[in-house]
Amino acid sequence: MPANSATKCGEITTYEFHAPLLVLNSGQDLITEQTVRVAASCQGVGLHSGAPVSLQILPAPAGTGITFRRVDLDGFEIEAVGKNVARVSYATSLMKKGVLISTTEHLLSAFVGLGIDNAVVQLDNLELPILDGSAKPFIDLIKKAGVRKQRRPRTYIRILRPLEFREGNKFIAVYPAETYSVSYKINFPHPLIGGEAFSLELTNGHYVSKIAPARTFGFLHEAEAMRQQGLIRGASSENALILTRDGLVNPPLRFDDEFVRHKILDLIGDLALIGRRILGRVVADRAGHAMHTALVSRLLRDRTLWEETTLAEEPAEDYTHREVRAEMQDAN
Repeated sequence: MPANSATKCGEITTYEFHAPLLVLNSGQDLITEQTVRVAASCQGVGLHSGAPVSLQILPAPAGTGITFRRVDLDGFEIEAVGKNVARVSYATSLMKKGVLISTTEHLLSAFVGLGIDNAVVQLDNLELPILDGSAKPFIDLIKKAGVRKQRRPRTYIRILRPLEFREGNKFIAVYPAETYSVSYKINFPHPLIGGEAFSLELTNGHYVSKIAPARTFGFLHEAEAMRQQGLIRGASSENALILTRDGLVNPPLRFDDEFVRHKILDLIGDLALIGRRILGRVVADRAGHAMHTALVSRLLRDRTLWEETTLAEEPAEDYTHREVRAEMQDAN
């Protein structure tokens, strides 16, 4: 795989989105939407395109969701919602009126992990930067920018009935639950992977430490065929775990089960395309981007599967956001 220069991530601009902070007097305060406090930027290369790209995360008004903006195409905007899903083979891409945004899942996953509901993501090329192959650089960028509460109560999708998909030995489902949790199983015929399983409760603040650092991975013996298909042209040992037939080109692993944790990272990012947060238990076994986004599509089509709701503020739900504020105060 070709070597690429190290990425640069973490520039913070000095202007703010001036929106008043929410102050509620009720004993049953609702969890409200959030955006970034100030703009932040990073640069890198696209994993599949290999093209250099600059990315900037900007604050956005409440109720607007996540929007990608192609500044190289007169500011054309694509909303991060299920109806705009395009290709979903080795990454999740969005398309609107022929304009493409590729490899969105890592940043969308980081937004969910840190409770960002509204943001504008500006970029000057078709693919987001891969950075180190995980969501951690995006988490660090958002933490530096800070998190701002907004006036609008956050709307959740509460799952009412089970929904299951099976395709051969692949499986994905979502079941009713009071919180958002994810369980994933994978099975690769490789001595470093084999069968791995991991479960995560997203309302306990563990995303940042247990999921965000997990990197994307690929097999060296498949690399040339993938490049011939126009894929992984920006891949290197700096931004992906590269597996030989019986080992790893670039150890060490960040977790013994880093591979399944990265699958959870991808799943959380893909399910963000529902456009609202889930209250439900998601279970996946050897699924992938196509099945993840098929679940999104089916949920959005069948209104009987879920209801909209708001939640009262709870310490567990706000754990990650308190963590961010505490780190910001320590830094000042």
